[in-house]
Amino acid sequence: MVSAVFHSPVEAPLPLPRAGEGRTETLPPPAPLAEAQKQPKQRTPLDFRAFWMRVLPPLAGFGLLVLIWEIVAMKSTTGFPSPAATWQQATTVFSDPFYSNGPNDQGVGWNVLSSLQRVALGFGLAALVGIPAGFAIGRFEFLARMFNPLISLLRPVSPLAWLPIGLLVFKGANPAAIWTIFICSIWPMVINTAVGVQRVPSDYMNVAKVLNLSEWKILTKILFPAVLPYMLTGVRLAVGTAWLVIVAAEMLTGGVGIGFWVWDEWNNLNVANIIIAIFVIGIVGLVLEFALIKLATAFTFEEVKS
Repeated sequence: MVSAVFHSPVEAPLPLPRAGEGRTETLPPPAPLAEAQKQPKQRTPLDFRAFWMRVLPPLAGFGLLVLIWEIVAMKSTTGFPSPAATWQQATTVFSDPFYSNGPNDQGVGWNVLSSLQRVALGFGLAALVGIPAGFAIGRFEFLARMFNPLISLLRPVSPLAWLPIGLLVFKGANPAAIWTIFICSIWPMVINTAVGVQRVPSDYMNVAKVLNLSEWKILTKILFPAVLPYMLTGVRLAVGTAWLVIVAAEMLTGGVGIGFWVWDEWNNLNVANIIIAIFVIGIVGLVLEFALIKLATAFTFEEVKS
C-alpha cells in the first residue's frame, strides 16, 4: 500500500532567546516613526514679513494722514486745529457722550444713536420692499422688462433730490429723512437680488419643472439658497448708501443726529468737533461694513473644482 506524504513548506527556525531575555520580541518601528522619535519637535517659525506687511502699511497710511494734517494746521491762518488739539477736544467730547441739556444740546452718543435709528427704519422698509421685488423681477421676464427702465431712470438721482419730496408728502423732517434713506437704499437690493435670480443655473429650474414643484417650493428650496450671497451683497451696499445719505439729510432737516451735530458745530465755528464727527462717521460706517462682510462671507459657498 503506497502512502503519499505531503510536505509543508519548510520555515527557518526562529532564534532562541538568550539568557535573561523574554521570549517575545518587539518589531522595530517604521522608518518614518523612528525618525520622528529621533528628531525633536520643531516650532513653526513666525512669518515676521507677513506680520509687518499687515501692520506696517496701515500705520504708514495713518502716519501720512497725521503729517499732512499737521502741515495744514501749521500753514493755516484761520485757526485750523492740529491733531494734538483735536485729540484733547476728543477726550472732552467722549468723557460724557450721553449728556442731554435739551433737544438741541445732546452728546455725540445720542446723535449717533438717533442717526442709526433712522437708518434702521429706512433700511428695514427698503429691505421689506426691495428684496421681494428683486425676486419677482428676476423670476419673471415681463416684470423685468417693465421695471428695468424705471430703475435705470431713478437710480442715478441724487439722494438729496428726494428730500424735498419727502418734506412735501410727509410734512415732517424725521419721516422725510427716513423716506430719503428708503428710496436711496432700495436700488442695490433690488438689482443684486434680481441678478442673483437670473444667474441661477437652468438645470435647477429644469429639475423643478420635472418634479412639478410649486412656486413657493421653487422660491424657498432653490432660489433663496442660491441667491442669498447676491442678496447679502446688495444689503451691504444699501447700508453703506443709507449711512452716507443720513448725514446729508440731517444737515438739512435738523433735529438730533450726527449730521445735525456737524452742522450745529459749524454754526458755532467749532472745527475740532467737526473733525471728530468725521472720524465718528467713518468708524461707524466701517463697523457696519465689516459686520455685513462677515455675514456675507458666512453664507457664501465656493464651488468645489474637480
